[in-house]
Amino acid sequence: MAKQVVTRTYRARICNYSQVRNDLDSLGFAASKLWNVGRWTAQRVWDACGQIPDANALMAYLKNHERYADLHSQSSQRVLQELGEAFTSWYGKRRNGDENANPPGYRKHNDDHPRSTITFKAAGFKHDTHNNRVRLSKGKNLKEDWSDFVLCEYDAIGPSGRTIENVQQVRAVYEHGIWRLHFVCRVSIGEAESPGDGMAGIDLGICNLATISYGDESVLYPGGALKEDEYYFAKKRAETDDSASREARRLDTKRTDRRTHFLHALSKDIVSECVKRGVGTIVVGDLGGIREDENGDARNWGKHGNLDLHGWAFDRFTSMLEYKAEERGIAVVTKSERNTSKTCSACGRSDGRQRVQRGLYVCECGLVANADSNGAENIRQKVLPNLASDGGDRDNGWLAQPAVRLFDCSEGRFAPREQVVNREP
Repeated sequence: MAKQVVTRTYRARICNYSQVRNDLDSLGFAASKLWNVGRWTAQRVWDACGQIPDANALMAYLKNHERYADLHSQSSQRVLQELGEAFTSWYGKRRNGDENANPPGYRKHNDDHPRSTITFKAAGFKHDTHNNRVRLSKGKNLKEDWSDFVLCEYDAIGPSGRTIENVQQVRAVYEHGIWRLHFVCRVSIGEAESPGDGMAGIDLGICNLATISYGDESVLYPGGALKEDEYYFAKKRAETDDSASREARRLDTKRTDRRTHFLHALSKDIVSECVKRGVGTIVVGDLGGIREDENGDARNWGKHGNLDLHGWAFDRFTSMLEYKAEERGIAVVTKSERNTSKTCSACGRSDGRQRVQRGLYVCECGLVANADSNGAENIRQKVLPNLASDGGDRDNGWLAQPAVRLFDCSEGRFAPREQVVNREP
């Protein structure tokens, strides 16, 4: 069976935690301080010339700064790269009309610095696979002598007997009050056999986070549970006295964890359902440019719509779907979503007036369908044309009555709507 090389991240507990905790704390604080130096420098340049220096400029400017030498050079570079990425993300949100987006802030609360993630690239660590040990480099300012380092003994989190090999990066991450190690590895896996020749189309949205058309059946995945979480944590965060307080950071971490779990559960359920139906190819709508109108200007979706749109993690969901599908032998391709919400999937007629309500699509040819199901079928037809539009005969009743799978908060997974409703108190 053919092999393919993929990237995977494995988490691990630190066995000698009491011996290395203080050293990891020092490195985490140092990363926060370097971030703050970079943020302060970017502010000075911004005030002077109205531009934000990119990561390469910051690295060149701060290379001889005292805080830069607190970490291994590659670890310091990564901190400033993260700062540059944060500014780029902020640019994008402002350019797309999100007036509430704020530039990246300082990592400091009064005199306290949070423990930031430290990334160790190839030259910054040495990995002992046989003894489950990894040696992490310190910056010269934090070394007691030239050979000083942090030696962590670890136990992989996951299936028993997992061996961590071919490590490309090591990240020390402060999770819920304790340090963990994240190993980024190159892994060879057997190329799985495709479940079949079927094809599914996925339309991504806000109310229905994902709608899938299998060609003879449509399934909706509402995003209500995710939206409830977003509104709840936004409200709780607004109640904190300081946006940089420990409680605010705790809420941010919890919100991120819940969102990540939701997207993992969604992508896992979609792949599992595709395997059952013999789907070998998933076509996902490409949402590039969704935040702009035809003239390239920021699209206004209304107050709540803009908040939902700018918090939309479709890129992250697509990447999760891709690697989960890859392991089951399913190919994932992206196709433009342009006009898929306006076009009839049965006859091909395109008219914006045919979408008479938010969730209802009615065409002159007689098709009455759920609007998201119609869009998902159009995306599927980007790769596999519909015979009905070529004069064939097909029953489209399933487009009007899609099945629904809801996120079951008590189980942490998706299930048919009738099962989730029955479990509610």
